[in-house]
Amino acid sequence: MDQIRQHLVAALRGGQAYDTFDGIVAEFKPGEYDIVPPGATHSAWQILEHMRIALRDILDFCQNEDGTYQELDWPAEYWPESQSPVPGGWEQTIESYHADLREVVGLIRDESRDLFAPFPWGQGQTLFREALLVIDHAAYHLGQLVELHRWIAATQSRS
Repeated sequence: MDQIRQHLVAALRGGQAYDTFDGIVAEFKPGEYDIVPPGATHSAWQILEHMRIALRDILDFCQNEDGTYQELDWPAEYWPESQSPVPGGWEQTIESYHADLREVVGLIRDESRDLFAPFPWGQGQTLFREALLVIDHAAYHLGQLVELHRWIAATQSRS
């Protein structure tokens, strides 16, 4: 596997410039998944589920060889309405995120795929660009989760 692919895979897995996905989401305890502190806009659950939805959408776009990809409606279809997960929803979302991330890594590692060839169904998007989008999106929202957890901890310590 060439160096570009190796670097992309390492960045997708995280843990180079910040903690890993697993390390960050493990900080949240079940009673904290649905807390939206004053001034915040989303709960940890909503951010986590948004990350899963967006990752799945990017993956569906990248694998659109059959032409069935349907663009989601922004923002309604990218964010869960409820600030609370259904029972088992937190764990299910984490498992789904991992499975989809493994698929993205598989696409990047597949040397038969040209990282820089525009997708015929896109508007200039490439697999390289979509991998960077996944990395960037995850970094942004993982940072939100870190700050949200600190906010929740500070709020609870004052109670």
